[in-house]
Amino acid sequence: MKPTSAPLQHPDNLLFFDGECHMCNSAVQFVLKRDSSGAIHFASLQSETAKQILSSHQYDATQLSSVVFLANGRLYTKSDAVLQVARKLSGAWPLCFYLGRFLPRPARDFIYDWVARNRYRWFGKQEQCMLPTREIKARFLD
Repeated sequence: MKPTSAPLQHPDNLLFFDGECHMCNSAVQFVLKRDSSGAIHFASLQSETAKQILSSHQYDATQLSSVVFLANGRLYTKSDAVLQVARKLSGAWPLCFYLGRFLPRPARDFIYDWVARNRYRWFGKQEQCMLPTREIKARFLD
């Protein structure tokens, strides 16, 4: 009999992002500044941690064309992930969640996919990593 592995432990609100994408890294900085409760944690899609967690949720972690947000055991991708993250931020950002839901998902994802296809050309790739403070570093899984 093959032993079953224990479920991977991770925070309830976990944002997976393309660690090489300058736009994605800027988006992480944006979220860090506006997540006043510190509820959202982060992991690069290229990391082993992300691959393990996402595969346990039957998601192919080698897909780098979508941001993935894992909230309370449910995976959100593309525009749904962006809206769910906005919902968790302070200030008026949760309003984006409610307003964004009026636009049908296929239309939102069309725009998302267009930006995702062009993000390296428009924003480039990250040349170096940021040097986070101890508090910020604690919110990254890898």
